[in-house]
Amino acid sequence: MPRTIIDLSIPIANGIPADPPGQDLSVTYFDHQQSLEAMLKFFPGLKAEDLPDGQGWAVERVNLSTHNGTHLDAPWHYHPTQDRGKPAMRIDEVPLEWCFQPGVKLDFRHFEDGYVTTASDVEAELKRIGHELKPLEIVVVNTSAGAKFGRQDYVASGCGMGYEATMYLLEKGVRVTGTDGWSWDAPFVHTARKYAETHDASIIWEGHKAGRHIGYSHIEKLHNLEKLPADGFMISCFPVKIEKASAGWTRAVAIMED
Repeated sequence: MPRTIIDLSIPIANGIPADPPGQDLSVTYFDHQQSLEAMLKFFPGLKAEDLPDGQGWAVERVNLSTHNGTHLDAPWHYHPTQDRGKPAMRIDEVPLEWCFQPGVKLDFRHFEDGYVTTASDVEAELKRIGHELKPLEIVVVNTSAGAKFGRQDYVASGCGMGYEATMYLLEKGVRVTGTDGWSWDAPFVHTARKYAETHDASIIWEGHKAGRHIGYSHIEKLHNLEKLPADGFMISCFPVKIEKASAGWTRAVAIMED
């Protein structure tokens, strides 16, 4: 059956300002000549001229955190417990059935940078697109950050999903969400400004901390969400299986049957 696959993932690449300063990743590349000596050591007596064109293999060494690149957060990232007291799941414990489900897109590109969405915002957008949420659907949020990926202002861009908005989704049975922003919550620079004014600690990481009450995972740093319709597609976001980790990288894709 014909289908269209849309890549929803950003690249693991040097020099892209996709994370705050100090959280950058690095990729070191070794080409077929640079790795030749290492290859020859595996096979005593082997000479370069014995190999096709005297070439070895290409290989890369990557230095990054589990939260660089497009990744799926586990409930453990948010808090030691979930579901009001149970041990929080690590990434190798997240149910795989959560990670391949019908997708729904909420278009919040019109909200200003730093805006914290509410349950009413989610409800209004679902009404606009004519969609009634079903358990385990993957809800992704298209913010203004998506169009700024690769720019210096990317990390500070886009709206965030507040506690109330997140709980609205979770109470409907959603267990995986996603955003094209750096964080599911509002960018820290905006939250820090509000905290300085109010000293209200409840606004800090409030969307993440909803996982204390209902365990869930979310995908951060998605891409190409503007290419998706409101619904009618599948999302695949299986995480790399890293033992006891708080997140795992994912090659998230949307699948649409033509």
